[in-house]
Amino acid sequence: MINVGANSYALSDPLVLAAAGAGVLLLLIVVLLIATVRAAGRSARMAMPLSQQMQVLGQNVHQLGMGQAQLQGGLQTVSDTQAHAQAQMIQTVEVRLAHVQQQMQDRLADNAMRSQRALTEMQERMRETLHGSSKQTTTSLTQLQERLASIDKAQDNITKLSGDVLSLQDILSNKQTRGAFGEIQLTDIVSKALPRDSYQMQATLSNGRRADCLIHLPNPPGPIVIDSKFPLEAYEALRKAKTEWDLNEAAKAMRVAVKKHINDISTKYILEGETADGALMFLPSEAVYAELHANFPELVRAGFDARVWIVSPTTCMATLNTMRAILKDARMREQAGAIRTTLRQLHRDVEIVVERVDKLNLHFGQARKDLDGISTAAERAGKRAARLDNFDFEEIDETPSTVVPLTTPET
Repeated sequence: MINVGANSYALSDPLVLAAAGAGVLLLLIVVLLIATVRAAGRSARMAMPLSQQMQVLGQNVHQLGMGQAQLQGGLQTVSDTQAHAQAQMIQTVEVRLAHVQQQMQDRLADNAMRSQRALTEMQERMRETLHGSSKQTTTSLTQLQERLASIDKAQDNITKLSGDVLSLQDILSNKQTRGAFGEIQLTDIVSKALPRDSYQMQATLSNGRRADCLIHLPNPPGPIVIDSKFPLEAYEALRKAKTEWDLNEAAKAMRVAVKKHINDISTKYILEGETADGALMFLPSEAVYAELHANFPELVRAGFDARVWIVSPTTCMATLNTMRAILKDARMREQAGAIRTTLRQLHRDVEIVVERVDKLNLHFGQARKDLDGISTAAERAGKRAARLDNFDFEEIDETPSTVVPLTTPET
């Protein structure tokens, strides 16, 4: 129950419920109206700054339009000014480039003249140097020829005989065998020491005698004979002697046989006007040669007196080498003209080789210097182009004095 003044209302009454519902609805409407009024007030308060900002923004847009018009006018003025300045700059650059090009041409011409003068001086110095080198080359060739001749003589002095070592008693049992052995050994030695056309084996002399070997030496001394027979029996008896009496008898037989052989050589093979005034007695045994010089010096002296020189295989080789030098000297005298002509040709060939090598070296050096000069000029031209591109004219005026010629003459 609800008591309102003097009246009482039951909650279960439909009218009470309807009135209560209407009151509640009315209350909600009032609350909504209050909330709407408050929201409108807040919206009005918020719209006022936005309206002010819109007004400010409109003013700014108007000012921006005016600034854009002014900027367009300024850009047109700058464009005209830049075009005029660019035209003046191009004209100035063309003038400077012409000036720089003229300076470079002048310097290149000057460098060419200096290079030509330096080249002329260098050629003159090279000509003088080559003249001195040709004299030194001639002297060196002459000394080389002399040394080669000495080496040739020394080399021919060394020779060894080859063959099996056999007993003289087994091989030389008779005179025919001894003669053949001596001739074979003599032929071997002579063929190794002398040229083939300078000797003759078994040569027949004007007196009808046959020499074992005749060596054709020039006059003097003339052709000389070598006899290869030797008295082996007396040496064998001397070697086999047991008693004093046998030794003395063998020594006497040795002296008689050797003296007879020396006299036979002297009378048979030394012919005045045909052969040399001496002959050689060849002993194919070093032992017999050593025995004669050790125990029979009078036989050696007898051979000297008769102009018959006793030689062994070793001393015969040395003697033949001396004869070879004589033959070579004689032939060189005969061919002296041809040798001098050949030496002159050889000397000229050497001079040509030296001249061509020097010219080639000069060309290589000149090409290397030209390449260095071109590289330097290209580098400097690149730097100058960069400076022109950057409009750096003050540095351009300073650099021409430091231009280096393409070819630097040697001092």
